[in-house]
Amino acid sequence: MATLDLKPAVSCRYDILSLGEVMIRLDPGDDRIHTTRHFKVWEGGGEYNVARGLHRCFGKRAAAVTAIADNPVGRLLEDLMLQGGVNLEYVKWVPFDGIGRQVRVGLNFTERGFGIRAAKGCSDRGHTAASQLKKGDIDWEDIFGRAGVQWFHTGGIFAALSETTADVIIEAVTTAKKYGTIVSYDLNYRASLWKSIGGQKKAQEINRKLAPYIDVMMGNEEDFTACLGLEVPGIDKHLSKLDPSNFKKMILEAVKQFPNFKAVATTLRNAKTASINDWGAILYTGGKFYEATLRENLEIYDRVGGGDSFASGLIYGLMEGKTPQQAVEYGAAHGALAMTTPGDTTTVSLSDVEKIMAGGTARVDR
Repeated sequence: MATLDLKPAVSCRYDILSLGEVMIRLDPGDDRIHTTRHFKVWEGGGEYNVARGLHRCFGKRAAAVTAIADNPVGRLLEDLMLQGGVNLEYVKWVPFDGIGRQVRVGLNFTERGFGIRAAKGCSDRGHTAASQLKKGDIDWEDIFGRAGVQWFHTGGIFAALSETTADVIIEAVTTAKKYGTIVSYDLNYRASLWKSIGGQKKAQEINRKLAPYIDVMMGNEEDFTACLGLEVPGIDKHLSKLDPSNFKKMILEAVKQFPNFKAVATTLRNAKTASINDWGAILYTGGKFYEATLRENLEIYDRVGGGDSFASGLIYGLMEGKTPQQAVEYGAAHGALAMTTPGDTTTVSLSDVEKIMAGGTARVDR
């Protein structure tokens, strides 16, 4: 596996650019979705969260490519995104038709869960502006060729939104590779999203088509099977998800089939309850595996976005030229911290992450 060769930051307008849908998350707090009378509002999206984390926690220049309905709900989403510090110059504003028959803003209702009651999500994202993006809507030559980007991140959630979004990704990644931009991708398999456009068969067709353009591939064991169709003889699917042997076998098979992968990473999670998880991670690069510190019995406040925060921490480590061990530790620590706060996105600083990496405790800082 080759090493990552980033373009010089001075030649790029942005360090990190994401492509994906950004939704409004409606959080019932301690209540259930179907019983609450109040929701707290956040913004979030699997691909966007990574760029936001790289800016807010790690200080990288970040921008997002997406589309948003131009109505008061869309402008609420804009305001939330501006607070995250991600540049919106590549947001496509779509005229609102007055009722949402043609275009709207996606909503994501998510309750956190507690104890034996698992977290639960309910998406309402049909006919959204981002799902209607198609080939030719974004000037990728301007973004990658003239403005310049060091690192581009997208994923399987956006690929599954409609029959046209995968074409947008293919157009983006081919242009990114043309101009030497590093490309990362999180498989993030969601059966509900693929259901109406061909199911798992379509997911594998699209993701295998995209895989040859990816430098850094991310996903859990189920993602690699569902999205890439990887099957490893003799793998024990009844093993604990924290047993790294399953993941290592799957990763080696992925690299065998897609030798362009310069790094492959996954989180390791054992959900003992909704609020107590064991949490770890693996990175494979340069022909070697690197395992992050295993955090047993990690207390979870809100698990949504933990994987995205792992991705942003990992990418930070790789961008900064840290050792592979350090990179996976940045990812695992940032993901763990993100799950101690509400919302999809990070609220922590680089010093918070490095304190945890160094074995810092939860004693009060004064």
